[in-house]
Amino acid sequence: MFHTEVVLGLNLLLFLHVGAQFRINGHQKWPVPYRRFDRRPDVDSYCQALYPFCPTGDPDGRIPYMRDSDTISVYRLQTPVWEFKYGSLLGKFHIMHDAVGFSSAETGANYTMEWYELFQLGNCTFPHLRQEVYAPFWCNQGAACFFEGIDDLHWSQNGTLEKIGVLTGQQFNDMARWVQEDNETGIYYETWTVRSDPSPNATVWFESYDCSQFVHRTYRKLTELGAKLSSRSQTNYTKIYLYSGEPTYLGNDSAIFGQPALKNLALDIRKFYHTFRPHQTFADAMISLLEAFETVVLERSFYLYYNFEYWRLPMKPPYVRITYEEVPLP
Repeated sequence: MFHTEVVLGLNLLLFLHVGAQFRINGHQKWPVPYRRFDRRPDVDSYCQALYPFCPTGDPDGRIPYMRDSDTISVYRLQTPVWEFKYGSLLGKFHIMHDAVGFSSAETGANYTMEWYELFQLGNCTFPHLRQEVYAPFWCNQGAACFFEGIDDLHWSQNGTLEKIGVLTGQQFNDMARWVQEDNETGIYYETWTVRSDPSPNATVWFESYDCSQFVHRTYRKLTELGAKLSSRSQTNYTKIYLYSGEPTYLGNDSAIFGQPALKNLALDIRKFYHTFRPHQTFADAMISLLEAFETVVLERSFYLYYNFEYWRLPMKPPYVRITYEEVPLP
């Protein structure tokens, strides 16, 4: 669902810019490892998408089998987020979406593969606050989508469509099996990368898990399978950073919202996310923007939901930043 909270979140970014706890020997491991699951759970019917997820892809996520003798071209694809609705607008702020394209020499068929939110970015970044459910309710699943065709104009007009390598049919099929396993076990989208500061040697507290991270994982897998990838241009990707001191682990839903002793913490988390609630009027949105500024900048506090658990971030300058930085091909 394309939410007002997306606008609020991006406005805040631009305004500022212009129990698995993964502890080892009693010490927290940083960055916190992304939690994987045995299988993808069913989607709650409360979660609704404004734009259907993967409308032309296989409903079961199947990827076509390629003959071993085939030669498959690999393409790097990038375009501004919501380009289909806003054109190049978000590209001016380097807010880009990434994908991978494939083309079969034997059949002439083209394919696009991307990983994105089932219910749009707002639902993955901020939760719903439901009257009948005390804990914030998240619709934050993400998944891979594989479908036939490459929309050349969509990718090339305001972004990138570049051939970066070739595969054998066997390499493609091996990659397809990996994609299906990766997709079944990595189930939720994470918008934020959280670091201690902007310097190159900063501590990374949490890594994002989004479209570009899927593309990076795919490139690494293709390299492991023997593919040679190269680009004639600099390979830049969007990162949305939060900057904070060392995060404090708070607990999961049952620990926080099921314990009377933690009522004040539960109320504070709900109050924080109320700022980013969907479907606000313009006046309410402006008030919420000021409230977000007060909480994040003046009070230096942010509640992060990661691995289905809550963390408190002691925010520090520059608080929030969008970057478009190079990540070389493997």
